[in-house]
Amino acid sequence: MPNKAGDRGNTDRRDAVQRARLRRAGDLTPVSVPKVADEAMRDLTRAREEALRDLKAAKFRLTACVLRHDIRYTGSATWGPAHLRWLAAVVCPTPAPPIVFQEEVRAVHEHTERLGRLERARHDQVQSWRVSPVVAALQARRGVQFTVAVTTVAARGDRTRFDHPRPLMQCLGLIPSAYSRGARRRPGTMTNAGTTPARRAFVDGAWSARDPANVSRQLPRRLAPPPQAIQEISWKAQGRLCTRVRRLMARGQHANHVVVAMARALVGCMWAMATPVPVTP
Repeated sequence: MPNKAGDRGNTDRRDAVQRARLRRAGDLTPVSVPKVADEAMRDLTRAREEALRDLKAAKFRLTACVLRHDIRYTGSATWGPAHLRWLAAVVCPTPAPPIVFQEEVRAVHEHTERLGRLERARHDQVQSWRVSPVVAALQARRGVQFTVAVTTVAARGDRTRFDHPRPLMQCLGLIPSAYSRGARRRPGTMTNAGTTPARRAFVDGAWSARDPANVSRQLPRRLAPPPQAIQEISWKAQGRLCTRVRRLMARGQHANHVVVAMARALVGCMWAMATPVPVTP
C-alpha cells in the first residue's frame, strides 16, 4: 500500500482510515486466496516440476561424465531401453571413474522413479478434484494434454477471478511490455509475470499450432468426455490459430514471437472452453 515519505505513525485507527480511503479510491488490488485442495494441487505440480528439473540435471551430469572419457553412444535415440543397456555395459579405463559413473547412473534412476511417483499421485488426486471436469474439457484442444491442463487450471485458481481472458493473459505474463514516449511506441518482450510453470505450459502447447489443423490419433480419445459445444470451440480455435501462424510467419516474424502470440490466443481458447463447464463449489 502507498505510504507518504517520512510518515512513521502506525496505529490501528490510522491504518483503518488509510485502508478505507484506498478502498474507496479503488487503489487496492484484490487478492484471491486459493482453496486448500487447489493449493495442494499447486504444490504437487511444483514438486513434479522440481523432479523433472533434477532429472534433466542428472542426465546432463551423466552424459558429461561419459564424454570426459571419450566414450560415445552410437545409437539413434538416447535415454531409451537401448541407451540404458549401453550405459549398464560401459567400462571405464581406470578404477576411480566407475564410482562416479555408477553414482550418476543411480541418481538418474532415482529421479526417474521420483518423477513417476509424483505423476501417479497427481493423476490420482485429479480424479477427486472439484475442477476435474475442467481438466477433462481442456484436453479436447490439440496441444493441451493432461500435464498442460492440470498446470494451467491449478495456476488459474478460482474461475470467477477473471470475467475476460485478457486479465488472465496479464496474470500469466504473456502480454508484451511497452515503453511509449509521446508519439513513439516501442513494444517489448512479454512481462514474465505470474506463474512460470503455467506460462511454460501454455508456450509448449502453442507449438502445436504450427502444424496444419487436423485430428490426430490420440485426440479422439480425449474428445470423448467433453460435450459437443466444447469440441466445436476446440476445432474452430485450431483452424484460426493455424491460419494466424502462417500469416505471421509469412510476414517474417520470429518463430519465438509467433509462439508467444499463439500462447496468448491459446489462453483465450482455453478460457472459452472452461467457462461453460460446471464445477463443484
